[in-house]
Amino acid sequence: MTSVIDATNNIRHLIDQLQEKFDQQQEPVDRKDKAYFEVVKKETAPMFELNDQWLELASEYVKNREVKVHPNQVKSTHENIELLILHSYFFDVKKKRYRELNHSVHYVLDMIVDN
Repeated sequence: MTSVIDATNNIRHLIDQLQEKFDQQQEPVDRKDKAYFEVVKKETAPMFELNDQWLELASEYVKNREVKVHPNQVKSTHENIELLILHSYFFDVKKKRYRELNHSVHYVLDMIVDN
């Protein structure tokens, strides 16, 4: 079983990769393009699984008061990671908002790793 620190580091690496993808965006994608949707679905499935695994481990870690992070922060971070994954493929958010989400996620992840 993966430790919460390993899972958190994996999520941080994923978020950094998604940031690079977002920064290299070309143009908005047609949301009705079924072929692109299938590609996104296939590529993001492991990302969502990793995020869900992290949520489970981090929730338990926080519940045991091993770190000064509130359980609601873990839940919000999980939701923000999902948003980052989707926004990295569909480019439907302004860069400022994406950076804010990214910063927020990194802040909580850093608190867990640096406890």
